[in-house]
Amino acid sequence: VQLVESGGDFVQPGGSLRLSCVASGFSVDYAIMRWYRQAPGTGREYVTSTSIAGNSTQYADSVKGRFAVSSDSAKNTVYLQMNSLKPEDTAVYYCNAGVVLASKWNYYWGRGTQVTVSS
Repeated sequence: VQLVESGGDFVQPGGSLRLSCVASGFSVDYAIMRWYRQAPGTGREYVTSTSIAGNSTQYADSVKGRFAVSSDSAKNTVYLQMNSLKPEDTAVYYCNAGVVLASKWNYYWGRGTQVTVSS
């Protein structure tokens, strides 16, 4: 199982970015996919989660209305579209997958991608 994030960049306030999380070793269609972020000197913060099979998506209040999660089954990829970015969105963004293997839940992390929002 592997998760590889990409798409992080330096962007001005009000700008947009789209992060990608390419998964291998399992299907994103049957996993619970989450995004977290971690700003310098802080703990890892939950951003959003989606269950494609369960047709369910949730967002942290801090990003609701600005961020949107989506997926592409053919590419086995989950995306995080981030709009109206603010300096406080600056963080390393991590993809997390909850996958049932051998009848139990297993959780996997990517290495993260840096997002910097600054003027």
